[in-house]
Amino acid sequence: MRRTAAALATVLTAGLAAGVQPAAAAEPPTCGTPADQQIADVQGSGDASPLAGRTVRVEGVVTADFQRADQLKGFFVQDPTPDRDPRTSDGLFVYSTSEVAVGDRVLVTGRAVEYNGLTELSPVSAVDVCGKGRIAPARVLLPLSGGATAEQYEGMLLRFGQRLTATEVYQLGRYGEVTVSAGGRLFQPTDGHGSTQGRNDARKLLIDDASNVQNPDTIPYTDPRVLRIGDSVQGLTGVLGQGFGEYRLQPTEAAHFAGTNPRPKAPARVGGDVRVASFNTLNWFTTLGARGADTAEERERQLAKLAAALRGLDADAVGLMEVENNGDAAVGALVDRLNRDAGAGTYAWVRHPYPGTDEIHVALVYKPAKLTPVGAARSSQDPVFDRPPLVQEFRPASGGTAFTMIVNHFKSKGCGDATGPDQDQGDGQGCYNARRVAQARAISEIAGGARNPLVVGDLNAYAAEDPVKALTGAGLVSQTARFVRPGDRYSYVFDGQSGELDHALAGGALSRRVTGATIWHINGDEPVFLDYNTEFNPPRFYRPDEFRSSDHDPVLLGLNLR
Repeated sequence: MRRTAAALATVLTAGLAAGVQPAAAAEPPTCGTPADQQIADVQGSGDASPLAGRTVRVEGVVTADFQRADQLKGFFVQDPTPDRDPRTSDGLFVYSTSEVAVGDRVLVTGRAVEYNGLTELSPVSAVDVCGKGRIAPARVLLPLSGGATAEQYEGMLLRFGQRLTATEVYQLGRYGEVTVSAGGRLFQPTDGHGSTQGRNDARKLLIDDASNVQNPDTIPYTDPRVLRIGDSVQGLTGVLGQGFGEYRLQPTEAAHFAGTNPRPKAPARVGGDVRVASFNTLNWFTTLGARGADTAEERERQLAKLAAALRGLDADAVGLMEVENNGDAAVGALVDRLNRDAGAGTYAWVRHPYPGTDEIHVALVYKPAKLTPVGAARSSQDPVFDRPPLVQEFRPASGGTAFTMIVNHFKSKGCGDATGPDQDQGDGQGCYNARRVAQARAISEIAGGARNPLVVGDLNAYAAEDPVKALTGAGLVSQTARFVRPGDRYSYVFDGQSGELDHALAGGALSRRVTGATIWHINGDEPVFLDYNTEFNPPRFYRPDEFRSSDHDPVLLGLNLR
């Protein structure tokens, strides 16, 4: 685990260990020179070795060999005659490139140390191969039961017989890491799925690639297709290490993920005679080197992906977030690309009357053949808004009931300069929750004075958090809660936990005209090396399609307005 990146702290979960098979009877019971410590003595019953700093001699069977320069530069050994104390691990990492092979019985002399939380021998003065042995993997299950801890399995060969689901692929391209969990994907505790952080931590496991290479040329689990969150693996086998605050399994057998979450080629049907959407574009900037693309090539790649996503949505009006606040330049460039592909005049945009001073603002594009703006666009100069909303009433071009789009991008959860009630209150809602609640109340007042309001956007609040409750408490109705089944009700993935940050809430009368709603999972489940960036992303993975066009999934609604 000799990397330079940090990782967030987590707790692995594991089940009960099966018996460990001793070496074959034909082999000598020990190496010629006796060990002066058992591996369990070096590991101890706590988080750190009780023998740290001392030189010890241990005997074991090699269970995993990761000695190459681009790997961990060492190997794992396990005691074929464990001490039968469940609190002490019988496996150990040896930081040495002395030539060994899996199945070798070895006598190792070295200093016991703790390195990034991992008990290991380093430096090593002697590695003697003195026969063969075999270690059967301990059978474990997630989550842990009976008070067992991951530490008691550190360094041991394990097998997970249950189905485990990929729940985070953010570091797959950078470090070859993927997080899996028992019982399906993990949801944010404040998203209303009944999760708690403790139960989530108890269900998950980080799978590593036993490599110290950043941005590897060969990314694990990408042949013949790229791994998505929701794909699953069974029979996962490897040794348990630790580094950067996380227990991590280094596979000793190839892990084969089944495509249990195939890509949705199109959004689910929502019906209606008017389609309305919300989409966070992940910093669509025409200015290079700002928050979006760094080069003209990246900007073209980003534009191609965003246009593909918007064409796939085929909505008659789309509220956009994270568009560069540079007048009409960024939104105009996006509309120009859409019209180039769909035909001149197919799309237009609503000019924001008061976009604010933030680097990004909300925008609104629509199809003039389907919708006609009623009156001028409105906004709010209330200082509570970091990014003022965009309010536009529409009427179907062919006649029908009018409705009002209210496009939003609430204050993010990042702490920044948060003070007082905007500081993290420890309730899982992050920083600036008080600000978001105030923004939600201000939007509720705007909606209260609008004809058939439809509040859309990235609210930076999960479904069971206070800002969403403030909106629903004012009589607005979540359409994803009505039409999207709980397992699909997410639009964003953070730290391996899925949740719904992007919302669509309608006033009571308009809610009765909503024919369907869906979240099109084209982004959150996809690894980041598929996006428009050229740095660190192997060129063979880029496609000018909708997948990983952003980090948020778009929301789509159908309305019956005739």
